[in-house]
Amino acid sequence: GTARPPGVKAAKRGGKKPMEEGKREKECERIWTMKQEDLCRREKLSKIGAMGVDLSRSCRGSEPDVSRTVVCLWSLVFLLLIIGAMGVNQMCHGQLGDFKTPLGTIETRTMAAVLSPTAATERLISAVSELKSQHPPFSSGVVRIQVPIDQQIGAIDWLQSQNEIHPRCFFSRRSDVGRPDLLLDLASENGNGRGSSDRDLVSVAGIGSAVFFRDLDPFSHDDWRSIRRFLSSSSPLIRAYGGMRFDPNGKISVEWEPFGAFYFAVPQVEFNEFGGSSMLAATLAWDDELSWTVEDAIEALQETMLQSEGHDAYQFCLQPPGAPAFIGNTPERLFQRNQLGVCSEALAATRPRSASTARDMEIERDLLTSPKDDLEFSIVRENIREKLNSICDKVVVKPQKTVRKLARVQHLYSQLAGRLRREDDEFDILAALHPTPAVCGLPAEEARLLIKEIESFDRGMYAGPIGFFGGKESEFAVGIRSALVEKGLGALIYAGTGIVAGSNPTSEWNELDLKISQISATKDLS
Repeated sequence: GTARPPGVKAAKRGGKKPMEEGKREKECERIWTMKQEDLCRREKLSKIGAMGVDLSRSCRGSEPDVSRTVVCLWSLVFLLLIIGAMGVNQMCHGQLGDFKTPLGTIETRTMAAVLSPTAATERLISAVSELKSQHPPFSSGVVRIQVPIDQQIGAIDWLQSQNEIHPRCFFSRRSDVGRPDLLLDLASENGNGRGSSDRDLVSVAGIGSAVFFRDLDPFSHDDWRSIRRFLSSSSPLIRAYGGMRFDPNGKISVEWEPFGAFYFAVPQVEFNEFGGSSMLAATLAWDDELSWTVEDAIEALQETMLQSEGHDAYQFCLQPPGAPAFIGNTPERLFQRNQLGVCSEALAATRPRSASTARDMEIERDLLTSPKDDLEFSIVRENIREKLNSICDKVVVKPQKTVRKLARVQHLYSQLAGRLRREDDEFDILAALHPTPAVCGLPAEEARLLIKEIESFDRGMYAGPIGFFGGKESEFAVGIRSALVEKGLGALIYAGTGIVAGSNPTSEWNELDLKISQISATKDLS
């Protein structure tokens, strides 16, 4: 680094009295410090973010809340909430890559529509995992994977449920109902039409950054071309959201430093709200020339998705009049019915997650090969299969066994689906599937009696079915990882483990602590 300047002897200049040596040294030191701070700030802000880096690794700052009601003086509602940007492992601006060279691929992959955000999350996680073994054969590119959802959900509501450690963005279009659409008229004249996905888009919320662009210097044509390199008219929903300073040449104050002179980002995980429907999407961007490979981008995207645990789990609250609130954050589905179609899942055996990818894979392999955990999981899966067979014409199990990863834990997992013989059989679904062996045991009646004898408390709705009945669709989760909370009195936190032959008391107790920490950390009850 630069050595601190030594004291400079005073010299008579312009008729002014000489400055005392001590004061001169202090003044030189002050000027040097200011220059170093400015250089440091410029060095940090004149870099372009490494594509797909998970900002949570280095975030230490706080982030303003996104209010449910956004008041804005402008026609366009635009919020950009950035945190921890100064601590990110970044690449130098000069290494942004040759914007004259097109990326190897820019593509959008659309999966089959699902009924809920939870189902969309599961499908995205599976699709991103498959990219590890079947990634695009290009040295650079952008791939967006999107899952339509057959219901309209507010993008701002989705954003509020996400982990606040991620950089976030939100953009809501102005309503132009009743105004002539000149762009649509022009497109029609030329024989082109705007796609419904673009025209019907209401609002967008995003977390993480597949790639972002920021600089201290004013936005230039080269900066614009660098951003455009990652965009394509054939993938219209791959977009870079951001903004620029009012006065690009003005001095940047401390509170605006993380934004630079401009900031634009393509979100890693994005929620699109349309008129009458929604969409969950995941985007990865890579460029081997920047030492950011497709493997790096996939790993970073998986980390961001897994840290959005709240949306990969059922969250619930039940509070009758004058009663405490029963709240929970459960990953386990009991069943979902859509007309005659019904699906359930087997979820059993637990291991912690690790910040190290290599260690996390070791834990996953141990979980998949453990005889004790396989026995516990097989009991749950086969029991659900047997019960579905009693009320369905056909039952499909896929996959037979895999690992489902959440933010803090990972489980053995399998999905089962069948077709009911008649709609009135919905009551029989509950009677058949509850309680699952994972929360009760087998044989069920003997296990109930043992629980009543051993457990010194009333479970209440803990481990019971929590959800809703509807005319067309019904869905219930298993009310685990939950708490009974009363203001001013505290909370009763509930969690459990599955005990089978070969269970180790110490391991089971550690698993119990892990599950309790999930609910206490999530609800800030610890």
